[in-house]
Amino acid sequence: MQIGEIVGFDDYTDYRTSTKRNVKSKKVLRKKKRQHIKNNAMLVAAVGFFFLIVCVGADMRRYIVRNSDSLMSFGDYIDVPEGGIKQSGLTKLSFSLFKNKGDEAGRVYDGDWKLILVNKNNPVPDGYDVELTTLSNGVQVDSRIYPDLQNMFDDMRAEGVYPVVGEGYRTYEEQEKMMQDKIDAYRAEGHSKAGAKKLAKKWVAKPGTSEHELGIALDINAAEEMGSDNEDVYEWLYNNAYKYGFILRYPQDKEDITGIDYEPWHYRYVGKEAAAQMYECGLTLEEYVN
Repeated sequence: MQIGEIVGFDDYTDYRTSTKRNVKSKKVLRKKKRQHIKNNAMLVAAVGFFFLIVCVGADMRRYIVRNSDSLMSFGDYIDVPEGGIKQSGLTKLSFSLFKNKGDEAGRVYDGDWKLILVNKNNPVPDGYDVELTTLSNGVQVDSRIYPDLQNMFDDMRAEGVYPVVGEGYRTYEEQEKMMQDKIDAYRAEGHSKAGAKKLAKKWVAKPGTSEHELGIALDINAAEEMGSDNEDVYEWLYNNAYKYGFILRYPQDKEDITGIDYEPWHYRYVGKEAAAQMYECGLTLEEYVN
């Protein structure tokens, strides 16, 4: 058909029919596309809702389990050398809820003192109080961890490994002094003030953010006068401490999570159940509580 030629009726009818068919086909395709997008959105929403329910259920279960824990008081225990106690007292739970500060603030602890997370983002809870037991070398620890600590040391000695608690509970002021001493030491080596502070923070926690201020973290080394070696003590603890409720708090290859370099001597009490789970799964306390 040339330009200007009058279209016949049959040709015109075929043209209109074809045009309508194309338009209808495009509408159907658009409708199907919209329905496909809608179905995908509903699927994504359903999956998201499912995971939300799972997470909420897990949190509720953890809350119920924590609140069902009962705390046992204990009386006097046998006094033994190198980590034994001079005096003992009854367990005292002097707090119920604590709210941490910092970047991970808002986490409320429901009385499970064993799993309180203290690090650079989570300082020691305000009002935290603890009853202390003094060991034979003068170091103090939270009285509640003593039975498991004593049992662990007894079993170590039975196998010819002799440990000693070098560091236990520290006050805020003691932690502050330790930090300053470390800074001064680096300054004496010729580091700048800023450089000394940066280096010190790799080894000493900022006052208010050290687990030692809880009384449930310990630095355990060898009793050299008994002929023990640090490596023997560290190896035994690594393989067995979880059985008594203690975990290696700052393991290797986890520095990016804990924020602390590897410390084979630093052990933290979390209770036997949590310690076993963390040991089996290779979890840090940060990973476990989160």
